[in-house]
Amino acid sequence: MTIVKIVLEVVVILASILLTMLILLHKGKGGGLSDMFGGGIGSNAGTSGAAEKNLNRLTIIVALIWVAIIIALDLITKYKLA
Repeated sequence: MTIVKIVLEVVVILASILLTMLILLHKGKGGGLSDMFGGGIGSNAGTSGAAEKNLNRLTIIVALIWVAIIIALDLITKYKLA
């Protein structure tokens, strides 16, 4: 294994953990079973503040980086570049 492949593997692990945390930070949009029993009455799912927009952008950026690294690792493995 080369240094590049090891670094990419470490980065994909860190990106996976970060992506999981970012997804869990998102506000629920409703429509689940809890809404049937009054769980979503007080929530305002239609509004989104600056923090929510920034969280969405950051999540998309990390997801794109994660996908790019996965593709790069696949190409490295497929063509035995490392």
